Order: sequence, then C-alpha cells, then structure tokens
Amino acid sequence: MSGGLFAEADVNALYFSRSDADEPLGAWSHHPFTLEDKQWPTVEHYYQAMKFEDADYQEKIRMADSPKQARKLGRRRLKKRRADWSKVKVVYMTRALYTKCKTYPDVARVLQETQDKRLVENNLYDYYWGCGRDRRGTNMYGQLLMNVRTKLREEGA
Repeated sequence: MSGGLFAEADVNALYFSRSDADEPLGAWSHHPFTLEDKQWPTVEHYYQAMKFEDADYQEKIRMADSPKQARKLGRRRLKKRRADWSKVKVVYMTRALYTKCKTYPDVARVLQETQDKRLVENNLYDYYWGCGRDRRGTNMYGQLLMNVRTKLREEGA
C-alpha cells in the first residue's frame, strides 16, 4: 500500500459495478426471482421496494420499467421510509442476492468461480455499498456477495 491519497488496486480482487445490467453479480442484471410472494425483475427492484411499508408504493417500484427507474422511486424523499431501514437493509439485500443465486445456477456458478477473490463493488460515489473514489469504502455489496458465496459452498459440501 502506498502512502498516497488513494488506495492501490488489490490484484487479488475482482472489481465490478452492481449497476451494470450485463454483470451477472450486479443488482441490475435481469434475473427475475420470487420473494415475498411476488416476482421481482431485479435485485434492485426488490431492494428499493423494501424501503417502504406502503404496499401500493412497493408495487409501483416492483413494476418499474427498469432498475434505474426503481432506484429513482426508491430514493424519493417525499415518501416515508420504514423507520428501521438502516437496521434491516443488509438483510434485504442479502436475501435478494441469495435468492437470485438459488434461482439461477449459472449466476451461482459465476459467483463460485470467483474462488477466494475479494469482490469489490467499484462505485466512485458510494462509500457504503461500494469502495468509493479512494477505495477505502465499506464495500458492503461485495462483502454480502462473499458471504453468499460462502453459504453456497457450505450448502454444496
């Protein structure tokens, strides 16, 4: 590690974007799954809808034309988020990622093929779900994928 402003790229890491629709490990990839007795077009749709207790608004997000539109609806400040969102958001994201992998063996295989690499959501502006501009962010999305990878390994053993 250099003493510079930005952390160096980790050669043992796989960098990707969760908002890349062509990235199978991303939240925007078109891999519909069933959860909460409903079919969700993407992980992003599910995650954004779960921010709210209003069933009608959840449905509006679920039916959004794209993950980008779902995210936009989920970020609306005029709608009241559930009070416990900061405590439960990781649970909902984990649930969606795990269900996606269980629904699509090809996605689970892509995740397993990362072996023991550190998975990094390479978002310059998100220091919670991603690594941030300086690569010192929490990288929670990458951590959750690595947790799902471990769980899938345990189930396969």
